[in-house]
Amino acid sequence: MASKQSPTSPGLDIDERKRKRMLSNRESARRSRMRKQKHLDELIAQVSQIQEENKKLRGMIDGAADLYVTFSSENNVLRDQLAKMTDRLRCLNSVLEIASEIGGLSIEIPVISDMLMEPWLRPCPLQPIPDMFPC
Repeated sequence: MASKQSPTSPGLDIDERKRKRMLSNRESARRSRMRKQKHLDELIAQVSQIQEENKKLRGMIDGAADLYVTFSSENNVLRDQLAKMTDRLRCLNSVLEIASEIGGLSIEIPVISDMLMEPWLRPCPLQPIPDMFPC
């Protein structure tokens, strides 16, 4: 007589468990790959966003640097003009002094302040700094 194995025999149960475990492992590996891909996509999007923000900030820095150069040049021109005008005023004052001495006229000659030559020493209220880089 041939012995027949019943569906609940130990050999089939082991094969069935192996097959189920293999399917479960495949599904788990598939989910793991999907999570990994999703994380990679998020990181790529984050890199792109940070690169855009970096590009924007570099543009703002370049703009601020250009403004600095422009204002620095304008300040140098204005300081030069101030020095020339102060010298001219001193010369005119000396002419007025000579004219008043020779002509006997009483002319009030204003005193030239040293603060004209060093405006950074002049007391002044604090000026608000404009917000060039809003967050």
